[in-house]
Amino acid sequence: MHSAVCTKAGKALVSRQFVEMTRTRVEGLLAAFPKLMNTGKQHTFVETESVRYVYQPLEKLYMVLVTTKNSNILEDLETLRLFSRVIPEYCRVLEESEISEHCFDLIFAFDEIVALGYRENVNLAQIRTFTEMDSHEEKVFRAVRETQEREAKAEMRRKAKELQQARRDAERGKKAPGFGGFGSSAVVGGTAIITDTLVEAEKPKPSPVPARSSGPSKALKLGARGKEVDDFVDKLKSEGENIILPSTGKRPSEASKSLPTPVNTESVHLRVEEKITLTCGRDGGLQNMEVLGMITLRVTDEKSGRIRLLINNDDKRGVQLQTHPNVDKKLFTAESLIGLKNPDKSFPLNNDVGVLKWRLQTTDEALIPLTINCWPSESGSGCDVNIEYELQEESLELNDVVISIPIPSGVGAPVIGDLDGEYRHDGRRNVLEWYLPVVDVKNKTGSLEFSIAGQPNDFFPVNVSFVSKGNYCDIQVTKVSQVDGNSPVRYSTETSFLVDKYEIL
Repeated sequence: MHSAVCTKAGKALVSRQFVEMTRTRVEGLLAAFPKLMNTGKQHTFVETESVRYVYQPLEKLYMVLVTTKNSNILEDLETLRLFSRVIPEYCRVLEESEISEHCFDLIFAFDEIVALGYRENVNLAQIRTFTEMDSHEEKVFRAVRETQEREAKAEMRRKAKELQQARRDAERGKKAPGFGGFGSSAVVGGTAIITDTLVEAEKPKPSPVPARSSGPSKALKLGARGKEVDDFVDKLKSEGENIILPSTGKRPSEASKSLPTPVNTESVHLRVEEKITLTCGRDGGLQNMEVLGMITLRVTDEKSGRIRLLINNDDKRGVQLQTHPNVDKKLFTAESLIGLKNPDKSFPLNNDVGVLKWRLQTTDEALIPLTINCWPSESGSGCDVNIEYELQEESLELNDVVISIPIPSGVGAPVIGDLDGEYRHDGRRNVLEWYLPVVDVKNKTGSLEFSIAGQPNDFFPVNVSFVSKGNYCDIQVTKVSQVDGNSPVRYSTETSFLVDKYEIL
């Protein structure tokens, strides 16, 4: 028996022989395979005078088993099915580059399925366990090492606090025996101590500050990140750790979810932004859904300061509207125009001004934009989890949809079955992230199935995040015109629909 992953042209990407075969023989068999496929017949196998090809298409590739004609074709088809299920476990995308990158992982997995030309009695979960080569001794060693590292860090912090307290005592005029200053050496009882620890100043207490000398300050300068800190942060990122950046307070994945500002903006720029907060029960029932929206105006040209905005409100869900206190409410109620109470005044220049806000709060399940159904079922070895989504608001196009499912810790990675889109297992945060680039009317439903040890309650709450360039409530600015003469003004619009909180409890 011989197994291979090849292109439609017969080029071998991964090839594994379970009996003695020369490379020339293997390449010849695979090169002849596409020519046998051109007969126009739809079968899962083709035969020649000496061998049988059992195959399964994998998008642009083929998974092929080459066996003798005397082989049991039913067993070969079952083996082929297992081969085909193994490949997505190691390759997120079924492309040549991904197959080549994980070729050795695939070969090791193939060897667990077939040995000496005969299929082994294994399933997908056992193959994963065998190839991971999990070691109890290694786990114990890592646990001991992590404990030692934590103890060392705690000791370092304790020493740093002692040095900091000694420095404070010295500044207050007290004697601090054995303290020689930051980054210097001191002698205590005849023993030299080198202090070279980065000490971070504590938050100052609201106590009277004693008078200090007017000499030059040698205090540690905070806020400057050294090269060592940058290297440490980069190392944590490479290990998959989510780093919260002090400048933004967000994780990199969260910071990237905000839609980019349009490059070409006019002198009158409008930003229509909505945020949704949704809490839903796992067995159905919308507990709360709130959509908050705002239109923000930015004027950069003084000539365009005295303007009015025509608002088109086609929403039929019962949205509550509220204008800015300086906006003429009577004009807005009568003609749907946003304008200042004093028409002789201009909107502020180079400032973002919120001119209209709206709010929608409901418990009507029919208004949920994206429904999530997570269904864990207990099995003999743990839980089989089926999760599916459905886009109910078909006018929306959701981008970068991430559905985060918590999974139990210490039980390994989940075994993925059927999958629409892509997934990522974050072992540090114990989360399985299901990623969908686009969810729209053409891709309104999808599902994910996986198996893992655990209880049904372990897979909640499910969190959802996405961004969209279209808003949920159908409120838009359709025209901008001058107060004098009602002449039209060129303007640019930026629309976004973001998630504040979206969870299934």
